[in-house]
Amino acid sequence: MEVLLVLVIVAALLALGYAAFNFASVKKMDEGNARMSEIAEAIRVGANAFITYEYKIIAVVVAIIAVAFAVIFSLQSSTFMWQPSVCFIIGTVMSACAGWVGMKIATYANVRVANAANKTRNIGETLKVALKGGSVMGLCVGGFALLGLFIVYIVFGMLLGLLDITALTTGGHIFTQCLSCYALGCSIVAMFNRVGGGIYTKAADMGADLVGKTEAHIPEDDPRNPATIADNVGDNVGDVAGLGSDLLESYVGAITSSIILAVSLFLSNIASSGAASEDMLQKMMYYPLVFAAIGLVACILGIAYVLLKKATDNPHKDLNISTWAAAAITVIGGLVVTYLMFGKAGAADMAFAKFNAGWLSPWIAATLGVVSGVIIGAIAEYYTSYDYKPTQIIAQASKEGPALTITQGLAVGMKSCMYPLIVLGITTYASYAVSGMFGIAMAAVGMLSFVSATVSVDTYGPISDNAGGIAEMSELDSDVRNITDKLDSVGNTTAAIGKGFAIGSASLAALSLMVSFLYAFQPEGSTLDLNFTDPKILAGALVGAALPYLFSGMLIEAVANAARKMVEEVRRQFKEIPGILEGKAKPDYKTCIEISSQGALKEMRVPAILSILFPLVCGFLFGPYFVGGLLIGATLSAIMLAIFTGNAGGAWDNGKKYIESGAIEGQGKGSPAHDAAVVGDTVGDPLKDTVGPSLDILIKIMSTVSLVAAVLFRDYNLLDWIMKMM
Repeated sequence: MEVLLVLVIVAALLALGYAAFNFASVKKMDEGNARMSEIAEAIRVGANAFITYEYKIIAVVVAIIAVAFAVIFSLQSSTFMWQPSVCFIIGTVMSACAGWVGMKIATYANVRVANAANKTRNIGETLKVALKGGSVMGLCVGGFALLGLFIVYIVFGMLLGLLDITALTTGGHIFTQCLSCYALGCSIVAMFNRVGGGIYTKAADMGADLVGKTEAHIPEDDPRNPATIADNVGDNVGDVAGLGSDLLESYVGAITSSIILAVSLFLSNIASSGAASEDMLQKMMYYPLVFAAIGLVACILGIAYVLLKKATDNPHKDLNISTWAAAAITVIGGLVVTYLMFGKAGAADMAFAKFNAGWLSPWIAATLGVVSGVIIGAIAEYYTSYDYKPTQIIAQASKEGPALTITQGLAVGMKSCMYPLIVLGITTYASYAVSGMFGIAMAAVGMLSFVSATVSVDTYGPISDNAGGIAEMSELDSDVRNITDKLDSVGNTTAAIGKGFAIGSASLAALSLMVSFLYAFQPEGSTLDLNFTDPKILAGALVGAALPYLFSGMLIEAVANAARKMVEEVRRQFKEIPGILEGKAKPDYKTCIEISSQGALKEMRVPAILSILFPLVCGFLFGPYFVGGLLIGATLSAIMLAIFTGNAGGAWDNGKKYIESGAIEGQGKGSPAHDAAVVGDTVGDPLKDTVGPSLDILIKIMSTVSLVAAVLFRDYNLLDWIMKMM
């Protein structure tokens, strides 16, 4: 089986190599005139400053957690346990690297996209520049994720012998703890990047829109608006670095949960019947990695095809080709690998693995994940693209004022929750039917197997948005802005699709992590039960269902606090700097950047730390069954809330762009309908770009933290101690 790791590292290195090639290719392109270079440099400096300081905060948090893990695991095992802590640090490094590289390329690609639009006046050629920049982020997500997993397998699994069957049966939780801690490291960085970046970008965006558009009636990204540079910086730190870290941790969470489940199933069978196939266990532990590697290679091919083929004037079609081609190649390649690994397995092996459809079982489960991801993406597109009725209805409602804009957007967001949940329900049941809990985990792996293509397409959106801002501030022709606006509009839809993938896979991965959590603290071979007649479980579920709302409220409040300061500053500059609105005086961009940075860094800490500490506090107070209920309640609540916020926010945004496109006769930029749509977009901003993306991270952090500490919850909790004393 070890030879299969060669495919994993080859795929990772190919992805990172292609990312480096595209990075260099973009950087070689012309930035345009001096004004464009000046604006791009200001955005670059602001983004670098923020993420550098944010990473310093993350480093402190990571150091504290790593030391705590070493102490806790050492006390638990009565020997010095450093391995999980090191794996945790590796996870943070991989996620941080992906976020940093993605942010860097975005700050180089934005101005080059604007220049490409200016020089070529061709939307197809401009799209290629934006996608080439976005592909660096996408390929880094898959490449760094698999590189980190490869290191964990080679160093800790093989060199240290933790993958040895004897090691697994006598201390099986050590290797799974290493995997869990690696995933948790990825999640920690993702949470800080998403929360911090989301607060930053939305504070700047809301400040720029509320004062610039609705009060001063100047265009979006107008150089007279002091918040424009901060807004463009926010796109890079929130929608690029945050997005990349977010989907990387989803990707890693899906892979690790399936591996952990395979080990748990093996140990449970050993304990209950004394019979389990060591060879089948090895195959099941390597299969998710190999399937993900196939998907990564497929993404490289899909991205390369779009970049090399003749440009067209249909960016949405070209981006879809990249994603669907990657998905199709993944499914076909996955079938071949599945046959090679499981095609000759005997009936006993199939029974042990619960492969009810023979050797095809894990492939069917993974394919169900791929198909469900595509369907969920299509549903998100229907509810958020202005090519379809829901968003058009919001735009039409804007003619009656902001109240109806908000009301109609809420209705669209709420209605959009039903169908993705039906798809997830069918996928969960069907994947379990063919391959048990391992099948559910593989469905999550399948859904994210072509994540590099998804992230590439998603990242192209904020790059195009930045390009539009640079074009506006550089006073390029309106034709240039029309090209970037069209690319940005498509990017809003692709972003909504990406968020659908993230929350869908998060729900499946969280479910498999919950089962692993049950395996971790219950006696091996026992029945896995979370009985809702148990008051501890029911109480935990009620508290868990409320937690995403508390978390979301804190994030919205954080954005509002930071945005309020931005609004005050923009108003102050318009009032106190003579000639700013006439274009005779230059705004103070630096102060606005500092306000967004300070606001984000101040406000992000409590929500981010809450996601780590809440399950720990609950576990040590009330025990593992309470935490089990907590995870179920939080997962169900967060899934629906994330879909609602993501789709409602995306629909409001594209409703505004529908009006700006001139699709509604007599309405356009500066009209009362447009003003109402701007209000809707502003309300939706923190929902779609801060709350929604952070919720899928929340449930996976909680599940992973709980899994790591499950045994401690069982042995040390206040409630059981009180009951024993009575």
